Amino acid sequence: QEQLVESGGGVVQSGGSLKVSCNTGPILSTCGAGWYRQAPGKERELVATFFRRGETRYLDSVKGRFTIAQDNDLNTLFLEMTSLQIEDTGVYYCSPDLCNYYRTQGTQVTVSS
Repeated sequence: QEQLVESGGGVVQSGGSLKVSCNTGPILSTCGAGWYRQAPGKERELVATFFRRGETRYLDSVKGRFTIAQDNDLNTLFLEMTSLQIEDTGVYYCSPDLCNYYRTQGTQVTVSS
């Protein structure tokens, strides 16, 4: 099984945009796939969920700013983040199946003032 890898993080000023991606492959689980984040000193939280039929769900604080999507080849899961705020800083992790836990490196997103 191919290793799960997140990429696309970086440092951006408040109000800026970033797009992170992950090689999830096709989404097979009824639990959907998604992106978590963990800020320093805080617990990991689920930011966005993508279900097989295209339905999406978002954490209230990112609604209208973040978009989760999958590419047409069904191999990559993206999280496009706009109007980034300092509170969005953290390590972002993807999961191809939210019913299971995956240990991955994550990708660091840092929003500066």
